[in-house]
Amino acid sequence: MAGSARLLTGQSLTARVARSGSWMVIGYGGSQALRLASNLVLTRILFPEAFGLMALVQVVLTGLVLFSDVGLGPSIAQNKRGDDPDFLDTAWTLQVIRGFCLWALTGLLAWPAAEFYGAPELLWYLPVAGASLAIAGFNPTRIETANRHLLVGRLTLLDLMAQLTGITSMVVLALATGSVSALVIGGVIQAVAKLALTHWGLPGQRNRLHWERAAAQDLIHFGKWIFLSTAFSFLTSQGDRAILGKFVPLDVLGIYNIGYFLAGFPMLLGLTVARRLMLPVYRDRPAAASASNRRRQRQLRSGLTAGSLSLLLLMALLGPWLVDLLYDDRYAPAGAMVVLTSLALAPAVIFMTYDQAALAAGDSRFFFLLSAVRALLQTGLFLAGVLWLGLPGGIAAFCLSMLAAYPLLIALARKHQVWDPLHDLVAGLVWLAAGAAILLLHQDVLLAFAGGN
Repeated sequence: MAGSARLLTGQSLTARVARSGSWMVIGYGGSQALRLASNLVLTRILFPEAFGLMALVQVVLTGLVLFSDVGLGPSIAQNKRGDDPDFLDTAWTLQVIRGFCLWALTGLLAWPAAEFYGAPELLWYLPVAGASLAIAGFNPTRIETANRHLLVGRLTLLDLMAQLTGITSMVVLALATGSVSALVIGGVIQAVAKLALTHWGLPGQRNRLHWERAAAQDLIHFGKWIFLSTAFSFLTSQGDRAILGKFVPLDVLGIYNIGYFLAGFPMLLGLTVARRLMLPVYRDRPAAASASNRRRQRQLRSGLTAGSLSLLLLMALLGPWLVDLLYDDRYAPAGAMVVLTSLALAPAVIFMTYDQAALAAGDSRFFFLLSAVRALLQTGLFLAGVLWLGLPGGIAAFCLSMLAAYPLLIALARKHQVWDPLHDLVAGLVWLAAGAAILLLHQDVLLAFAGGN
């Protein structure tokens, strides 16, 4: 009991990692629970095409965010001036400017996107949704300071409150309008709620417009490779929907979006926790410094993988039954999508802790190289899979691209002395054995899905 109390109240790195990890799991779990609840309500009010159209809006917004990301968060996390007010205010000023530029771009891209996808509604949905990007530009850097020091309890609660506000507004507007506009406007309301809650609810110095040349140079120098990395990560995170939006009807895209949401949440949870925890652990307790550090990193890595992989396999096992229980017959194909997508995402979970070692060491160039290779492999394989084998072929690309990029990931991990081949082997064997059993169990559902595509 005394040891547990120290773990929850102490100020050591181990204690902060344990507390922050717990809060991240609570925050992400709560966030996904809210998303699921809203999803269940909104799918009964709206129609599958609405979720397909909103997926296209998110593709454009996410693309703009990622193609303009200069790594302000990672810069604050790893820079020795990460607590310096002048450094933080310069970062905030850059963030504000970027937010307004992104909003303007949503207006410029609305017509080309509407033409490309044959969805004229995007002409006004995109500029309205884009207002959330300008609003987010004013979010305080105290958010990144809390992440830097692994003090995320209050931040987690504020994020959940903002999300609940946005979801509530979506449901109310959907009941009133029966239109996709409910989802668009609700997203803007959520951005306003997050800004207000974090501005008033997080302690620390208030940001002001400020420009320090040295700080800006540090941010841009580190961020140039992050910018290129996140530009490619658009292909990793949104390329599937961008491609499907051109080749499948909006209702199929909407059902796919729901299937991916159910299948992907264990991976996204694992990635969120790994990225927030592993960077400070690699930074403050480098593996090269001692055997004790390497042992602690292995323990943390094994725990993250075991939890995330178990959830993925459980989702693959329960997918068809869960979809039948939660959704009406219009969304039945999502069950097979959950099975295939969960199993295809497993390699991403097994390998998810290594790349943060490069960022912790300031090696953003190698991080960019890995991100670029992953993105190009996944996008190329997804497009080829969809063209040759339909949607099941595209889903297989998630797995094949990660396996193809694994040699480069090993090179990164070896360079920073964090590769753990035993961990990878054991987790891989568990995935293969459990995955084969799950595919055999659901073969009828999968064959019917494949036949329809």
